[in-house]
Amino acid sequence: MGKRLQNATSSAGEMQPEKRIRRSKTICSCNSPRPPFLSAHCTFSWFEEDIWTEIAKFLDGRSLVMLAATSRWFQRVIMEDGIWKFVCLRDLQVPPPERVAFRWCKLYTSAFDGSHSYMFRQKEKHIDWMRIGAFSFDSSVAVLAERLNLPGKIRKGESIENMLLSQGCCVLDNVKCGIWIADLQLVRCPVCDLNTCDGTMQTLDARHIELFLCEGYRNGSWDYQLVGSHDIKKRADGAAGSIFDIKHLGDSSTSAIFDYKSWIGRTNDWQPKAMIAFHAVAVNTNLQENEGLHVKYHAMRAGTDGEVVSIRISQQLL
Repeated sequence: MGKRLQNATSSAGEMQPEKRIRRSKTICSCNSPRPPFLSAHCTFSWFEEDIWTEIAKFLDGRSLVMLAATSRWFQRVIMEDGIWKFVCLRDLQVPPPERVAFRWCKLYTSAFDGSHSYMFRQKEKHIDWMRIGAFSFDSSVAVLAERLNLPGKIRKGESIENMLLSQGCCVLDNVKCGIWIADLQLVRCPVCDLNTCDGTMQTLDARHIELFLCEGYRNGSWDYQLVGSHDIKKRADGAAGSIFDIKHLGDSSTSAIFDYKSWIGRTNDWQPKAMIAFHAVAVNTNLQENEGLHVKYHAMRAGTDGEVVSIRISQQLL
């Protein structure tokens, strides 16, 4: 059959007109308009430092390291210290200090790599720990206390330091200003010098953010010194410890710590609780029946007459 049929016969024998298939459009590339911020002679580049610098500020430390490992270009951009400063302050939720002695990427690693003070010394005494957070010292005077209630009123002619000392607080001077990191440590009581106790001891452990990077700490030449101790010779409802910047003792943010009933938990809740403010930190663990507590204050200085770079408040049952 040399001639193509133009019609088809229906089942009823009638001739039906042929239905033409409509041709669809062929697939073609999208011809989208050029973004208004690009000129006719400008092309978009994925390697724009300003763009990636802003993106980096939304990443955590682990993601930043992974991104920096992809290429030399990313390593150069991501390892810029300004990015790590932003991320470190963001994650610690503290204001920027006036100056630091180390690169911010090293400070970030020191703060978030899971290390704590008992990893460097007395490992065999350590049981458990938890990170509380970060706070700042604006002044060089710290107040250490084993109580959480607001200090009493200052009598006429009396300094605030004398008032605090009269209430069993310990006042430390020459404290290093800047960012401090606070942890709660649980250690075995033989860490102390009381041979009658074979239980555990709670320690509020605070340190300057630069401590673990300092050679004097790493080689063991800096050590903790006892700066105060006393006994609570009656039943203690809880083992508490607090550290304040004396300059901000009356701040509204610090008052949240003194409102201890709102955060220490119920009397039958034995889990440790902590509260942190911009310029203070406190911990409390409710206790069962006991005969009192032995409280110690320790401080570490950067050399014999150096600044205080670490503080510990420890409590053990009598």
